[in-house]
Amino acid sequence: MISIWDANVELKIDDRFHVIRSAREAVAFLKKYWPDNRSPSYATARKVCLDAANGVVPGAEARAAFEAAAKEAGILRQT
Repeated sequence: MISIWDANVELKIDDRFHVIRSAREAVAFLKKYWPDNRSPSYATARKVCLDAANGVVPGAEARAAFEAAAKEAGILRQT
């Protein structure tokens, strides 16, 4: 079962916007679209989001890790 996050994470890379709504979407984004500047927070987000997608950790923990990695990478959309 896919668990949708309570709040979306909005990202901006170049002039494109991306909306991530779940740990599964986050994993796909991390693999396919993440910028080349991969930091330790990227690795943490990938692990936590994979664990959340498999039901091992809560979705809120995955969302927080993904958002922190996006902020560090400079792609978190500030509203």
